[in-house]
Amino acid sequence: MTNKELILASGSPRRQEILADLQLAFQVRTSDVDETLPPGIQPDEAVKYLALKKAQAVASTCSSALVIGADTIVVLDGQILGKPADAADAIRMLSRLQGRVHQVYTGIALIEVEEGHIIREITRARKTDVWMRELSREKMEWYVRTGEPLDKAGAYGIQGYGAILIDRIDGCYFNVVGMSISLLEQMMEELGYSMFDDFSKSRK
Repeated sequence: MTNKELILASGSPRRQEILADLQLAFQVRTSDVDETLPPGIQPDEAVKYLALKKAQAVASTCSSALVIGADTIVVLDGQILGKPADAADAIRMLSRLQGRVHQVYTGIALIEVEEGHIIREITRARKTDVWMRELSREKMEWYVRTGEPLDKAGAYGIQGYGAILIDRIDGCYFNVVGMSISLLEQMMEELGYSMFDDFSKSRK
């Protein structure tokens, strides 16, 4: 069992819930990094770039830790859809997504810190195809009134009210929520850690 802290470098309630549901012992430390992307960057590289940037900012403040960074984007016709600016923008995004397939990319960065120094870091990305139902204007307006879409990339959340908007997915469900559990476990194993043996609450 490791003596390292597990730190989530994200303020996302969805990612925090994912780790909490697994009964992992972790801390949350958010980073205030510039999320501007380099021009022309591809979606899978974009999420890895931002996940690593977030994780590095937090790792620089740690002494002995395994730091998780993550970033999720929604892509339609090759265009990245960010968080809506307001309710009208959310309606516009949903109008484009409804009745079609789009992609959700989530990048994960894992950084190992010992004695205040970053000694190893890896990044991975996963893609999930998501098919949204055809939606009436009334359904979209109802959903926006719930407030749920306003802080989410692509103006929807698959794990909340937005679940009724989704017809089907091809790929990892948790990737759409905000962080693939299976990918995170694989990355931990790559660095020689066990998610449950090293970071379970029952072992701390």
